[in-house]
Amino acid sequence: MIDPLSGEDIPGHRVPPGGPGWDGADDADGGARLPPLSPAVLDDAQRLLYEAVAGGSDGREDAPVRRVDRDGRLLGPYNAMLYSPRVGLSLQELGEALRSRISLTPREREIAALVVAAHRRADYAWYAHERTGRRAGLTPREIDILREGRAPLLADARERVVYEAARQLAAEGDLADALFTEAATILGRAGLVELVTLVGYCSTLALHLRVFRVGVPAGEPAPRWPDADPG
Repeated sequence: MIDPLSGEDIPGHRVPPGGPGWDGADDADGGARLPPLSPAVLDDAQRLLYEAVAGGSDGREDAPVRRVDRDGRLLGPYNAMLYSPRVGLSLQELGEALRSRISLTPREREIAALVVAAHRRADYAWYAHERTGRRAGLTPREIDILREGRAPLLADARERVVYEAARQLAAEGDLADALFTEAATILGRAGLVELVTLVGYCSTLALHLRVFRVGVPAGEPAPRWPDADPG
């Protein structure tokens, strides 16, 4: 492993094979392009971020998603955050706010997150939000339909507009006037701001996951994506 401060190799840690064909399913090695950082080598700023991630609302023992591997190293997008801990801490704080301090319901939040994960083909993001989505009340059928990039049958008007707005934001980076007006009317202006921010946050993490070749944790199946390439 490479010490991010000195740039020297740390004996006893191997850098995993990387590249576009790597499936990422090895939580002992983390991302292929950024060596996973052991808690033992973290400086003060990195340690502050590490503790915020490991102890956050998704880091509890009963959480459905693992944030650390068996050696205590951060999984998913969080390892990359340690390389720039001041930026990473701000991202983590934004994520915590979006998970616990917004008006969107857990189901609405997870619908939007799954739309982005499916659009970006972000394996770890799907692994995480499939599980948190089930805990929020999404059915297996609804989750499968979202993975396939199709519109689920949603009886709730708020959930329908969250899906449509998240889909258009992920695909086009904008909202058409009619959909903007509908979303602002149904969700309220504050709710719409929260939704746009949530989609942007999820898109940022999906970009991290793709660029740094981060896959699902060891022993977890990668999602089966449709044949079409991501946009």
